[in-house]
Amino acid sequence: SRAHLAEIEAVLQDRLRAHLMAEGVTLIAPETVTLCHDTVIGADTVVEPNVFFGPGVSIGAGCRLRAGSYFEGASVGEGVIIGPMARLREGSQLDEGVKVGNFVEVKKSTIADGSKVNHLTYIGDAEIGKGVNVGAGTITCNYDGVNKHKTTIGDGAFIGSGVELVAPVKLGAGVTVGAG
Repeated sequence: SRAHLAEIEAVLQDRLRAHLMAEGVTLIAPETVTLCHDTVIGADTVVEPNVFFGPGVSIGAGCRLRAGSYFEGASVGEGVIIGPMARLREGSQLDEGVKVGNFVEVKKSTIADGSKVNHLTYIGDAEIGKGVNVGAGTITCNYDGVNKHKTTIGDGAFIGSGVELVAPVKLGAGVTVGAG
């Protein structure tokens, strides 16, 4: 029955959580974290309450996954800070030391070492270089109604708040884009 399936799921979740904590992962409120059978999380990572892991998620060591975040089909490097209320969708790859802040969604994109996408931003079908700062409210407009296109941002670029990057677009290393 559906009730039996729910009971079995609860047992599985308890076992998955216990395994992660035994491996050195901190779950602030374990009963609120939902894991998938293939979730991998590195030691010394802290998972705050109400975080959901769908299939195909790998999280490196020493990360901070803030409350209310959602992960599916994503790969996260070491020392990354995510959330609160962030969503990493299929094909997202965050390299070492990346920061993805509150109300940020990342889909099918790579964000290289030390880059920051702090808040209220959508990054889709993009390649973001090292040490990039993406300002609040930035959108990579990847869909033209028929096809999806790629946005590329070079190392050390600074993207101001409220910017709409209409793909296909390529910004070079060290470029500054003003707010709005």
